[in-house]
Amino acid sequence: MLDTVSNRPKLPPEIARRRTFAIISHPDAGKTTLTEKFLLYGGAIQMAGQVRAKGEARRTRSDFMKMEQDRGISVSASAMSFDFGKYRFNLVDTPGHSDFSEDTYRTLTAVDAAVMVIDGAKGVESQTQKLFEVCRLRDLPILTFCNKMDRESRDTFDIIDEIQENLAIDVSPASWPIGMGRDFMGCYDLLNDRLELMDRADRNVVAETVEIKGLDDPKLAQHVPAHLLEKFLEEVEMARELLPALDPQSVLEGHMTPIWFGSAINSFGVQELMDGIAKYGPEPQPQQADPRAIAPEETKVAGFVFKVQANMDPKHRDRVAFMRLASGHFKRGMKLTHVRSKKPMAVSNPVLFLASDRELAEEAWAGDIIGIPNHGQLRIGDTLTEGEMIRATGIPSFAPELLQGVRAGDPMKAKHLEKALMQFAEEGAAKVFKPNIGSGFIVGVVGALQFEVLASRIELEYGLPVRFEASQFTSARWILGDKAEVEKLVEANKQHIAHDNDGDPVFLTRLQWDIDRVERDYPALRLSATKEMMV
Repeated sequence: MLDTVSNRPKLPPEIARRRTFAIISHPDAGKTTLTEKFLLYGGAIQMAGQVRAKGEARRTRSDFMKMEQDRGISVSASAMSFDFGKYRFNLVDTPGHSDFSEDTYRTLTAVDAAVMVIDGAKGVESQTQKLFEVCRLRDLPILTFCNKMDRESRDTFDIIDEIQENLAIDVSPASWPIGMGRDFMGCYDLLNDRLELMDRADRNVVAETVEIKGLDDPKLAQHVPAHLLEKFLEEVEMARELLPALDPQSVLEGHMTPIWFGSAINSFGVQELMDGIAKYGPEPQPQQADPRAIAPEETKVAGFVFKVQANMDPKHRDRVAFMRLASGHFKRGMKLTHVRSKKPMAVSNPVLFLASDRELAEEAWAGDIIGIPNHGQLRIGDTLTEGEMIRATGIPSFAPELLQGVRAGDPMKAKHLEKALMQFAEEGAAKVFKPNIGSGFIVGVVGALQFEVLASRIELEYGLPVRFEASQFTSARWILGDKAEVEKLVEANKQHIAHDNDGDPVFLTRLQWDIDRVERDYPALRLSATKEMMV
């Protein structure tokens, strides 16, 4: 393992072997396919299901919602744990679609590194850039995988330049592609001086590796056609002159990203990327918390909930809280203190995930992600500890960008609708506001596709057809400040006031002018577009 220059103590071996990371990318760059192949190499599944295959074969392992399976997109972050060599990988697959970015932002608070997947033909796309900014805010180390090299893609130098310019990060090639599109035959592993050849015939086989002693080895010419070899040697020479060498410390600090080239669908380049995560990815890192940070080597258990998923198994009305362990060695049946309510809570049936399959977790260590089935006690942002009143921080909740009213198809079922909406609000799938004047609820989301997902889930999981209607309001802001001042504002602006599912007052606005007016008339108050989760 790499030594990081710091005065932090050495981690216990069981914690040091953990690598907890998320995969981020623009929709359609091949993120879910890459996740499948990770599981294949980790020995967790026998055959990778193709995302666009027919019938049963298309059920990818990480997309468990009916809508995800029908559309072939990921709309909910899912977690998977598996062994790879002597390492334990905890992988969180995030939705690439920008309409689900809030789920993704929160997921990034629970990982120590990110793998950025880029499409060889399209380069850095808008959503990749947004997610990268979030990683930047958290100083997350980033490893890059340039996918779909077996299709017509852009020049390798162009792709690297674009990453360096758009994302302002140094790029160091860990491998170099030989040919592209139809001519793509493999990569040269620059870190280990190996030639990796791709087998197009069988997509589930590991690439053939040829040991090469440097680039002047005559063996290269036996495997690579002359016209490709000449171009490849020229490019590698230029790359070594122009691009920085891999500096592990710089990677851990988030200033440099190593890049691997490959084709996830052909299982090519994936193993090299996984070796790279094991070797250059960080061990579990300290977690921000109040009143002090939580270090992974502490013996007492502490963990925080970064996601709640309801009805993962439609047969049971279950709710699973995804908890990232920040410190200690957790054992099944432990009694932990629920910091928000100050009550003890026995965690008797925690689960480890392999996408939609789960198994009971007898134990877990700092860095692991476990699921805790519960009946609504746990919410996003909650901290569980062995007694110390310490609260994990930095898990954001964002103001919704789209607001709509919601009504049940059957007016007699208004109570059922309220229950379903509260469930989704606690899960973080939407914001639910109850206006002080009038009946009904206003639902706020980050992207329009979320309304479709909500309507389809309420109907599937609760048997309630609903319809969303246009609302007169366009945005919502949390009101922060002195209690007496807040009450004064609430009293004077009843038609604009609602409460969120935590009971906190919210100011609903039609125009930017509404916000400016409040800031002018109530200088002591602040209208905030974010709220720290579940304080």
